[in-house]
Amino acid sequence: MTLFADPINGHPDDSGACYAPHGTYISGRGTSGAGGGSPTPRIDVHSHIAPPNYLAELDGDHLRDIGGAVTGWSLEKMIEDMDEGGTTTAVTTVTTPGFWFGDIDRTRRMVREANDYSAKLVQDHPTRFGMFVALPLPDVEASLREIAYGLDELKGDGIGLFTNYRDIWLGDPQFDPVYEELNRRKAVIYVHPESPACCKNLIPDLRDATIEYGADTARAIARTVFSGTASKYPDIKFIWSHAGGTVPFLTERFIRLPNLNPSLKEKLPNGVLHELQKFHYDTAQTAHVYAMSSLTKLVSAAQILFGTDYPFRKSKDHVDGLRDCGCFTDAELRAIDYENAHRLLPRVRAIS
Repeated sequence: MTLFADPINGHPDDSGACYAPHGTYISGRGTSGAGGGSPTPRIDVHSHIAPPNYLAELDGDHLRDIGGAVTGWSLEKMIEDMDEGGTTTAVTTVTTPGFWFGDIDRTRRMVREANDYSAKLVQDHPTRFGMFVALPLPDVEASLREIAYGLDELKGDGIGLFTNYRDIWLGDPQFDPVYEELNRRKAVIYVHPESPACCKNLIPDLRDATIEYGADTARAIARTVFSGTASKYPDIKFIWSHAGGTVPFLTERFIRLPNLNPSLKEKLPNGVLHELQKFHYDTAQTAHVYAMSSLTKLVSAAQILFGTDYPFRKSKDHVDGLRDCGCFTDAELRAIDYENAHRLLPRVRAIS
């Protein structure tokens, strides 16, 4: 049997699973094709910033939880990483623990300050950055105001949400006014996982991100699909982090559920698979054969977007991982790098 390189350790592997030799496509600030050519863009849709005012709001426990990668964030370090990995534009968000700490007024203020900071970053570096607008959920009224402010005045590229708010998952009917407005606008929603209160620090020595982020992404996707939200608001374009978490592995269970609970069928007139396959999924911390070989059985490369999870991981890790996993052709890598994001994010398309 022909041996191909192991995508993570660089050693031969004889399994033959999704390890086809990669081609010559080199993206980012490099060139396309073996003979060189014009620089090609790369858009990172999963990249985090740490505004100073935001960090100042966090207590010691939260600062310890997010770690030095976030507390040590700086614009200079971020641009250096982007350049090293060939990322031309990063569309940014503030990551966990987010903004909700039980005080509505505080949440509204923190969200507005973070959005203003993100917008200033885009204003100062328009070709290097985009922004997903944060919302003060679970406060629906204030979120509707922030949608108007963030998209109309700040010219944000989409909306950035978390998988759950106080153990209320995306797709819950109480958020319907937000979905109605975003559906009217045909908005992009980027979703980042957050550990629910029910499931924090369950296993000693394991950070929540290790297991719970993938599980909570699956919970939010399940709630969005089986509540009927995905079919009721078809013009919302969802981007789910980390290759959809555990959803590719759980797809058969999702597909079978309406057969076990027929009341769900009326909420899914086009079926479960239709909804899962119209979503977009990013590559953050999943740019390796184990995740990509599963995700690419669920969706085509046209639904996959380049994401890095910076500052938790480096851009170059994901460039190398996607190339070396052997799951994609040169044309598919170009689509993941920038073509798919171009279709979703008009302002970024205009500047790339």
